[in-house]
Amino acid sequence: MRGAPTFRTAPLELTSAEAFTLMYGSIVRQLISDFEDISEVNKQLDQMGYNIGIRLIDEYLVKTRNARCNSFRETAEAIAKQALHMFLNFQATVAKWNLDETECSLIFYENPFSDFVELPDEYRELKFCNILCGVIRGALEMINVDVECAWLQDMLKGDDCNEVRLKLKEYRNENFPYKDDD
Repeated sequence: MRGAPTFRTAPLELTSAEAFTLMYGSIVRQLISDFEDISEVNKQLDQMGYNIGIRLIDEYLVKTRNARCNSFRETAEAIAKQALHMFLNFQATVAKWNLDETECSLIFYENPFSDFVELPDEYRELKFCNILCGVIRGALEMINVDVECAWLQDMLKGDDCNEVRLKLKEYRNENFPYKDDD
């Protein structure tokens, strides 16, 4: 079109990552305004993540075409090396396994949720990135793996790394609402 203005934009990836980070910060700030109780904000962030996770697992499975994981160790490695990289562009290390391999930690140093963020002392109890725990919990629930997921260390609070603890609660059997006619 003649005379139409042209725009120069930053690369799409950079713009999307920065927009995501700023938007997430705005959501957290609005939750703090709406609920005022930090423990309720933490619950809301977890629930938001859960709602995302139950949908995100489909995209992960389609894009990776991974076979079913045979153990909780394989599941944790898939989250740490593939899923986090695919959706958030970083990887984690799986460490601190318990003896029966039902608990482990995801340890990472990069976290796009916390870019450009400083937590004031009054929000020390805020689990700013709690949405990530909800995403993991929701995604795994959709493949019949029930877990508890909690932040143990957070670089926003001065820790040396970010650490998310995963605890396997149970594997559920797939129940279908119908029976085969054979």
